[in-house]
Amino acid sequence: MLFGFSITMIYMTILVIIGSCTLLYLFFGDLTDGVSEGIPFFDPAVILAFITITAASGYLFEKFTAWSSLLVFIAALFCSSILTALLYFFLLIPLRSAEVSLAYTDASLEGQTAKVIVPVPLGGFGEIIIESVNGIIAKRAASFHEVEIPYGTEVLIIEVKEGTAFVAIYEQTWPEYLN
Repeated sequence: MLFGFSITMIYMTILVIIGSCTLLYLFFGDLTDGVSEGIPFFDPAVILAFITITAASGYLFEKFTAWSSLLVFIAALFCSSILTALLYFFLLIPLRSAEVSLAYTDASLEGQTAKVIVPVPLGGFGEIIIESVNGIIAKRAASFHEVEIPYGTEVLIIEVKEGTAFVAIYEQTWPEYLN
């Protein structure tokens, strides 16, 4: 008994409360990402997981072993430390370092080749498509060298300004020994 409550009830109460906080963090965690950015060791996901695993293993050890409460608490901390470390190093770090996204930046399009699907008139705008690993991207295009570019021409994106790709006709030259 601790403060008039059984130890198993305390572990279960902590488990439910911190489990609920973990669920809320799962849905609203993006709102708190800026808070912990300056402190490298303060990660709410890891702290919540540590407390949840400690409470769960403490409850199970209390319920199914005849150990003393102090030994149960130490064993729960040990199990939680190991499982949280595994969670952090093998799940959270790889997920955070992965940059697989469907988003692209205008700067990332520069230097890529594209195909004209709407002819680019002299001094006007046409349209190009860029095939990438993210799918097909359609973009407004203007001629970089102020020349007309007909339909179906392969072009090179020189720069992208204000959503418009400035393109030049792509002429692939091969070294003499490949001809």
